[in-house]
Amino acid sequence: MNAELPPVAPEVVAAAVEQLTSRLRKKLDAAIETYAALPVSVEGAVRRVRCGEDAEVTLTPGPSGAIADGGQAECSCLLAPRCLHRAAVLGAAPVADPDMAAGTPDSPPQDGDTETPHGGEAATHAVTPPAEPAEVPASGPAPAQVTAAAALWAATAAMLAAGVPGAGAVPQAELLRAAHTARLAGLHRPEAAALRVVRAVRAARARHDGHRLTDLVAALRELLLTSGLLAAADPDPALVGTARRAYRPGGGLRVHGVCREPVISATGYGGVVTHVLADDGRWFSVADVKPGGPSRARGAATAPVALGSGGVDHAQLSRGGLLISGATLSPDGRLGAGKGVRATPVPGLSWTSGPLARLFSRPLAETARARLAGGAATDPERSGQGAEELIGCDLVVVGANEDHLFARELRPDGAATEGGLLIRLVPANSHPGLAHAVNFRKLASRPGLRLRVVGRLDPDRAATLRPLAVGPLPFGSATLRLPPEWSGHADLGYDRLEGAHFPPADELPPVPGLSELPPDPVAQAPLWRLRRLVEVAVSGGRRAAAEPARDGDRASGAAALRRSGFRTAADLADALAAQADRRSRDAFGRTHQSDPDGYARAWLAAAVYLTGTERALVEATWQPTTTAG
Repeated sequence: MNAELPPVAPEVVAAAVEQLTSRLRKKLDAAIETYAALPVSVEGAVRRVRCGEDAEVTLTPGPSGAIADGGQAECSCLLAPRCLHRAAVLGAAPVADPDMAAGTPDSPPQDGDTETPHGGEAATHAVTPPAEPAEVPASGPAPAQVTAAAALWAATAAMLAAGVPGAGAVPQAELLRAAHTARLAGLHRPEAAALRVVRAVRAARARHDGHRLTDLVAALRELLLTSGLLAAADPDPALVGTARRAYRPGGGLRVHGVCREPVISATGYGGVVTHVLADDGRWFSVADVKPGGPSRARGAATAPVALGSGGVDHAQLSRGGLLISGATLSPDGRLGAGKGVRATPVPGLSWTSGPLARLFSRPLAETARARLAGGAATDPERSGQGAEELIGCDLVVVGANEDHLFARELRPDGAATEGGLLIRLVPANSHPGLAHAVNFRKLASRPGLRLRVVGRLDPDRAATLRPLAVGPLPFGSATLRLPPEWSGHADLGYDRLEGAHFPPADELPPVPGLSELPPDPVAQAPLWRLRRLVEVAVSGGRRAAAEPARDGDRASGAAALRRSGFRTAADLADALAAQADRRSRDAFGRTHQSDPDGYARAWLAAAVYLTGTERALVEATWQPTTTAG
C-alpha cells in the first residue's frame, strides 16, 4: 500500500477489479506491487502516478479527501477505464472508512454548517447527516440483510480457504463488494469487520512491520461470526451494530486531559489520540489520524486540536482542559468537530485531584474484572468502547524481562506487599521512532521506583497492562521528579524520561526480587496446539491446515490436549484438520476441495472456543494470590 495515495471507497476498488478481463486479473497482484513503489506527484489535492510511457493515472479526491466515485480515478491509456493501470493504482491505495467515502462529517451538522474535510484542506461543501443505525425487527433481520450477510460469509469463507498467499486483489475486491452491499443493507458491524480483514490481509501480504497475525485472526473470527449469525436470521441487534460516526448531541461538557497516545497502524496511517476525562467520569478522545505513518505520528504530537475554536494543540490538551458547548459525541466516545461546537481552554487537573484522582482509588483486580466481563469477547463494538476507558493504578517496579517490566500493586498508603497483585507492563508501541522502548529501559533499570500508571489492559495476555503515561506518587520520595511544564505526568510515547527525572539510587527502597518468572497460564497451556492450527489456517490457507491430518501429527496433538483436560479443544482440532483435508470428485473423477462452508464453520468453532478459553485464563491471572494487609 502507498500511503501517499488518497483513500479509496471499497465499492470503487471492487468495480475497477470487476471491469478487468480474466487475463488482466491474473496480472493484477504483480501490478499492484509494482505501482505501489512508484513515485506520486502531487498537485494540490490531485495525485498522479506514471505507470508507463503512455499511461498516467490521475486521482482527484472529493471534498472528504477520498476517492468516492469511479470518475475521480482516470487513466490516460486507451483501455481506460477497464485498464490494469487504474485498477492497480486503486488497489495500492488505502481503503477508505465508510464515513470518509460517503463524505460524512465528524459530527452532525447544524443549519448552514460547513465542515473541514478529512483530507485536512479547507473546503466548503454540503454535508449529509450520518446514517441512522439500522433496526432489526423482533422477528429477525430483513431479507436484504440476510442476503447481504450470506454474501459476506461466502466471500470470507473463500478468503479463509485461500489463506494469505491466495488472498490477492481479486478475493479482496469480492469481499469489498460484499462489504459495500452490507453497508447499504445497514449491517455496520459486519462491514467494519470486513474492512479490517482486507487491511490486515494487505499488511500480511506486504509483510508490514506493524502486522500481527493475531489481529487478522481476530478480524476473520468477528466477520465470520457476525455474518454467519445474521445469515441464519439471528435477531440480536448487537450483530448489526451502528454507523461508525453516528454522532449525537452532547450539550455542555467539561473535560480534563489525561494523556496522549501516538498511533501507527499497519496500513500506513499515523497520528495521535488524546484521552480526556469528563467531570462525571466518562472517557472521551480527540483523534487526529490520517495517512502518513510513523512520521505523521511524531509530528501530530503538537498538532492543533480540531475541536471548535479552542486554539490548543494535543500536547496542551493532554495537560489542560476544555469547556465545550454544543458538544457532539460518537458511540465509541469520540468528540466531534463542527461549526456548532465551541471549546474554551481551561486549566487542567493533576492526577491527584478531581475525577483524575478517582482513577487510582479502585483496586486493580476489581477494575480488570469489570473490563474483561460482559460482552467484550463477542462484541468488539462494546469492547472498543471499554478499551478507551483507561486504567489507573499505583505500582512499584520489581524487575524486568526482555521487553516488559514486572510491577506490583501498591496499597492505598503507598506500601508494597509480597501479596500485592503482580502484573506485566508491556510497551504500548515498540516502534523505534517513538519513545516507549527508551522509556521502558530507563524504568527497568530502577527497581523500587514508585509511580502512577495510566494504561490499557491487554485482554490477550496474562495480567498485562500497556502503559500510556506515568506520573509521580503524591507521597514519598522514591518516585518520579518531572519538570513543572509536564504538569505531573509523562506521555510515554512522546516524552523522554532522563536521569534527572528519577530519584537517586540510594533513595529507592529495596524490593523483593523475582526468584523466578511468574507463571503465564495462557502461554504455558497446551492450547498453543489449537492456536497454532487456527493461525496456520489463516496464514497458509486450507492446504496448510490439512497437513496435520496427512502426516499423522493430528493424533499426537489431540492426545496431548486430552491428557491436559482440554477435550473440547482436541475435538475441535480434529474436526478442523479433517475438514481441511476433505476432498470430493467432480463428474470426471477429478479431486477438488469440498465446499468452503464446512471448513469455515469448523475454523470458526475452533477460533471462538480458543478466544473464550484464553479469556477465562487471562481473567484468572488478575486475582492476587493473597490479600494484602
